[in-house]
Amino acid sequence: MLVNPPVTELLKIVDDRFELITITAKRARQIAQGAPVLTDHEEKSPVSLAVWEIEEGKVKLSDEAPKKEEE
Repeated sequence: MLVNPPVTELLKIVDDRFELITITAKRARQIAQGAPVLTDHEEKSPVSLAVWEIEEGKVKLSDEAPKKEEE
């Protein structure tokens, strides 16, 4: 179960639950396969890391791998 960030907050960023699940699963798979993590949150789970990245606007639904934003 996702607690932080709340699903209601994530649904303000993505169109619907299906899209949220799709983005989360795809990004979590990338993280599990060694992709760089784009959030500073300390989490062990690739799913939790993916959710934080979505909440921070660092990943979106696309066919491309997410790119680290320039600071």
